[in-house]
Amino acid sequence: MNKKKVLLSVGGVLILITGVLWVNRIELLLTFVEQRASAKLSQPYREVAWQQGPAKAAPATTGRPPNIVFILGDDMGYNDISTFGGGIAGGAIKTPSIDELASQGAVYEQSYAGNATCAPSRAMLMTGRYPTRTGFEFTPTPAGMAPVITMISGAMNNGLPPVATNQSELAGEIPDFEMQGLPSSEVTIAEVLKARGYYTAHIGKWHLGRGPGFTPNDQGFDDSLLMESLLYLPKDHPDVVNAPLSFDPIDKFLWASSRYSASFNSGGLTEAERFMPGGYLTDYWTDEAVKVIRANKHRPFFLYLAHWGVHSPLQATKEDYEAVGDLKPHRLRVYAAMMRALDRSVGKINQTLEEEGLADNTIVVFSSDNGGPGYIGLPDINSPFRGWKLTNFEGGLRVPLFIKWPGKIAPGTRVNKPVAHIDLMPTLAAAAGAALPQGLQIDGVNVVPLATGEAGPAWHRDTLFWQSGHYRVVRQGDWKLQVSENPKKSWLYNLAEDPTEQINRASDAPEKLRELSSLLAAHQASARPPLYPYVSELPVAVDKTLAEMATEGDEVIFWPN
Repeated sequence: MNKKKVLLSVGGVLILITGVLWVNRIELLLTFVEQRASAKLSQPYREVAWQQGPAKAAPATTGRPPNIVFILGDDMGYNDISTFGGGIAGGAIKTPSIDELASQGAVYEQSYAGNATCAPSRAMLMTGRYPTRTGFEFTPTPAGMAPVITMISGAMNNGLPPVATNQSELAGEIPDFEMQGLPSSEVTIAEVLKARGYYTAHIGKWHLGRGPGFTPNDQGFDDSLLMESLLYLPKDHPDVVNAPLSFDPIDKFLWASSRYSASFNSGGLTEAERFMPGGYLTDYWTDEAVKVIRANKHRPFFLYLAHWGVHSPLQATKEDYEAVGDLKPHRLRVYAAMMRALDRSVGKINQTLEEEGLADNTIVVFSSDNGGPGYIGLPDINSPFRGWKLTNFEGGLRVPLFIKWPGKIAPGTRVNKPVAHIDLMPTLAAAAGAALPQGLQIDGVNVVPLATGEAGPAWHRDTLFWQSGHYRVVRQGDWKLQVSENPKKSWLYNLAEDPTEQINRASDAPEKLRELSSLLAAHQASARPPLYPYVSELPVAVDKTLAEMATEGDEVIFWPN
C-alpha cells in the first residue's frame, strides 16, 4: 500500500473516530462527571450523636416558650397538596397528614416563596431580609454545572433557545461552590432562638454554603445533619424505583454528579466527614427528627427539617411506588410516591409531638421553597396557577404556608392577605419572645396576628418584592408587575381579577405600570450588589413543561442564575 493510500486510510479512521466521539459527546461528558463524583468516597453509615437535653424539665418559674418545628418541602407544586382541593393525578393521591396539619391551624391562602428558586428563598427564610440587603441573590451551583447543561441542552431538540452561559468569562469573580453562601454577618432565626435559650437542630438540605463560616453550625445551629449530595438512595439499591428524565439537561447532570451521602456537624468536604445515610432520605431525615424531639423534649427546641423531597432526581421506595397505584407516565407515579413519603413525614412528626406530650406547646410550620418545576414534565403540579419554578409567575412563587399553634391560632383559620418567606423569621422570633437583631433591617413582618385577629388597622404591608438579576417583580395590593431584560418585557396583572395571570395589562393600564415601575426602581436604588454574578440564563417556557415541544409564539423567559 503506498503512502497516499495509508494517509487516506488513517484520515478516514480519524474522521470516523471524531464522528463517533461527536455523536456520543454527551454520554462521554456525563461519564466523566460521574467518575469525578464517584471518586468522592463516603464512610459507612454511622449513628448520629445528637445533643441530649435534660432528663427532666426545669422547674417552671416562667412560661416555657413554645417549641418550633419548621418542615420545608423542596420544589413542591401548589397542587400537590389536597388541602387546596386538588392533589396529584387529578386528586387521586391525597396528602392526609399535611391536610390535618393545615386544618389544625392557619392556612395562608396567598403565601409566597422568597424566590422562584431554592437557595435565595432559603436565605430569606433564615434572615427575613431581601437579597437586595444580603446580596444572596442566586442559587450556588458547582463550577462545571452551567457549561455541562449548556452543552447537553444544545444537543437536545425541545424547541427552546439554547442556555446562555458566561461562566468561563467570570471565573475570577465566582467563589468556589462551597464558599457561595450566606455571609456570617447575617443573623439567622437559629441564632435569634439560640440567644433565647433554644436548642437548635437542622436536618436535610441547606444550600447556603458549606465552607468555613457558612455551614448550619456557623449560622446558629447546635447540630446539623446535612444532605451532602443529592440521591435519596443509591441508584442500584434493591428498594429504589428511579425515574430519569430523558428530556431534561438538569436531570442528566444530577444523575451523573450525585452520590448518596450525608455529614454531621460539618460541611462534608472530606471523606472522613461523609457517611452513608440510614435509608431513603425522606424517611431517614424523619427518623432522625424524631430522635431530636425525644432527646430534647425537656427544653425549648427549634427543629428545621429541610426535606429534599420532592426535588429531582426522582426516586421513590418500591413500597410507596406500589402504594400509589398504576399512574401514568412512570415519572408521575414515582413523583406521587415521593409525595406520599413527604406526607408520611409530617404525620410522624405530629404523632411524636403528641406521644411526648409536646403538641400543645409546639408551633409547627409547613411550607415549600418555591413552586414546582416544569422541567420534570408534569403539567398539573402548580394548577391553577401559570408558570413554574424559574419563573416569577404565580406557579413559580405560590407555596403553601401552614402554621399550627395550639391555644393561639384557632383550627380552621384562613388568612387571605399576601405573606412571604421573609415573614417567617420575625414571626417565629415574636412567637418565642426573642429579640430581633440590632442594626439589621428586617423586611418581613410577624404574620401570626393576621391569623389571631390581633392585626387590626395598624397591621399594614401592601408591597412585596422578588428579583433574580434583571428579572424583577413587585406586588402591591392586588397588582403585580414583572419586568425582564431577556426578553425585554413587562407583565402587569390584577390578581384579584386574574389570579392565573392570563391578561397582561401593561399596555392598557399605563398609570399602574408607572406606579409599580417606580416602586421597583426605588427598591433597586437601595440594593447592594449581589455577592457574585449569575453565570447562566435558562430558557423556560411559561405554559409548557419541558417534556413538550416549544413552538414559535410560546412565551419564553430566561432565568438568570
